Amino acid sequence: MRHSLRVLIKKEIADHIHSWRFNILLALIFLTALASIYTAGMAIRDAVSKADTPLGDLYLFLKVFTVSDGRLPSFITFVGFLAPLLGIGMAFDAINGEINRRTLVRLIAQPIYRDDVILSKWIAALLVITVFFLALGFFVMGLAILFFGIPPTFEEVMRIIVFLLATALYVGVWLSLGILFSIYFRQPATSLLASIAVWLFFALFYDMIVNILVPIDTEGPAQIVFRQMQIHQYLLRISPTTLYQEVVTTLLSPNVRSLGPLTVAQVVGAIPTPLSFDQSLLLIWPQIAGLVALSVFLFAISFTLFMRQDIRH
Repeated sequence: MRHSLRVLIKKEIADHIHSWRFNILLALIFLTALASIYTAGMAIRDAVSKADTPLGDLYLFLKVFTVSDGRLPSFITFVGFLAPLLGIGMAFDAINGEINRRTLVRLIAQPIYRDDVILSKWIAALLVITVFFLALGFFVMGLAILFFGIPPTFEEVMRIIVFLLATALYVGVWLSLGILFSIYFRQPATSLLASIAVWLFFALFYDMIVNILVPIDTEGPAQIVFRQMQIHQYLLRISPTTLYQEVVTTLLSPNVRSLGPLTVAQVVGAIPTPLSFDQSLLLIWPQIAGLVALSVFLFAISFTLFMRQDIRH
């Protein structure tokens, strides 16, 4: 790594850490997650006291992230909805903000490579996001240990770590989108509104549009219904939100054995046991690859536009 790139990454990390906007977003995610963890812990403790299943078979530490008592959404629901705002908030004025403040011209006038500027913004934001979610996840696990009085198993720890890394990767998609809009639009307000519009489209409206375009006739022939379900799922997987939800569901619910429609022949003879950690990873690697590809693709467009952009003021 070039020295100039390392210096710029350190500068961007320091800017994020000292940013009020960034810290407010972190506090919002942290407080909502803390509230959801408390309600989940109360619900799990009540359920465990009435269950006859051994504690080792209950995946208690995974349920902390997925269970809710109904008063508040679960941890993964909060994070899945609010985490994109973190990526958008860190990136929507990454380039146009510096152009408007007249700092980008002075920056690229220094003896540094121009691509170091945009690379440092992307890498630094990803590092900060990853560290935050890992810290949040380990903090939640620490609270769960105090709450239940038992340590997590090695498999639970690995599932939670991969879940946290997948969350950082998911936020990275919205980070790349925010950087793209910050280059394409001159005004930060416009890039912010465009980023939020895309986020809301996939979070709230995309599923409804797919359901309208590809309705599933449950009373039709089995082959036609199966084909409709496959097309329906293919269209849903265009959305990064769907890819992330499938990753989270598989990692934090070991009983999930498939992410798509199954034929009768595939169901007959299947043993209803939880998947091991490596089997769950094998099941979700296409979704993880899709999130990586989408993030890199959006950043590649941003990189190309930035390198061709004429910056004179």
